[in-house]
Amino acid sequence: MRLEDEIKQIRPFNNEFLKLFVNIAFTSSWLNTVLANGLKSYGLTPQQFNVLKILKGHFPESHNNQAITKRMLDRSSNATRIVDKLISKKLAARVEDKSDRRSVKISITKAGLELIEEIEKEDFYTKDLIRNLDEKKAKQMNAWLDEIRG
Repeated sequence: MRLEDEIKQIRPFNNEFLKLFVNIAFTSSWLNTVLANGLKSYGLTPQQFNVLKILKGHFPESHNNQAITKRMLDRSSNATRIVDKLISKKLAARVEDKSDRRSVKISITKAGLELIEEIEKEDFYTKDLIRNLDEKKAKQMNAWLDEIRG
């Protein structure tokens, strides 16, 4: 659906760059909503899912909160609070750093790995994209988005 129809835009945008900015922001919000709705049945938020994916990506290594924050999609999120929630759900665990006892690292648990695998099998968070784009278009879109960020 056209952006103008989605946001009920009456007047044309001042220029295509402004329209692109609004379109990317709107699409980002739409994607986050798709993800949030799909994760509800798993009892996760998009931010918790992101942290689990970060931990899984470096498994069996562990990370401290600062390293997790640097890799998060939404860097304004409170990584400590998110990690605490994942620990209370037994999806992540604190690991003592043997080289520095003051440092605490976080690792994904077996239950966390199993949950991520289950979510990835369902693949609900890319289904809406898959029906609209083929792999060639997705690759081009990725290149354009990378170019926008410089």
